[in-house]
Amino acid sequence: MNSKNLIIACTVASMLISCSTQKSSMTKWSFADPDNGAYQVEERTRKVITNAKIVMTVDDRDSAITELDDIARKYDGYLNEAGTYRTVIRVKSDQLSDALEDVSSLGKVVSRHIYSEEVTDQYEDLYIRLDNAEKSRKRYLELLNMANTVSQALLVEHELERLNRTIDLLKGKINRMSHLTAYATITINLKEEVKPGVLGYMGIAIYHSVKWLFVRG
Repeated sequence: MNSKNLIIACTVASMLISCSTQKSSMTKWSFADPDNGAYQVEERTRKVITNAKIVMTVDDRDSAITELDDIARKYDGYLNEAGTYRTVIRVKSDQLSDALEDVSSLGKVVSRHIYSEEVTDQYEDLYIRLDNAEKSRKRYLELLNMANTVSQALLVEHELERLNRTIDLLKGKINRMSHLTAYATITINLKEEVKPGVLGYMGIAIYHSVKWLFVRG
């Protein structure tokens, strides 16, 4: 195959792959083996990313962080981030309610907010794009075997490198999205309860005594 025909073949391959992206969003593509590109079509399944945020006061932050780690493990999750004022844990999405109850029991809840984002369309789009990229790579590998000169081989290899980067990127996005839909994220802002101390308690006692005298008067 001469260089002109090879360029035309590469262009046609790209056009075919571009046209094939117009698949119905009502189909979900999944693969049992991402490394080998083993795809299968399944019924459409909703994909939802759930996050919860809790602001609470606790007696001791360090103890609370340790207990939050235990809660995460209890609900098949893990400690994602631990800090002086903020801790993030992830738990299985279907166990979020129970996990939130356990978290809330660690101190006094100031505020609690739960919010969800449906990513079904984005998830399916990533699978379709990955499927197309895998097919495109297969076609370019066939073209590489047909190359007769070094310049022809370099032309195809350049496209293969681009496709490999695209495939790796898409797999990474799919894996991350799959993980975030399987695990709910709980962000806990910890505030340590301030204790007045000996002098503070004396001041409080004096305040209440004086207040009582004024009330009587």
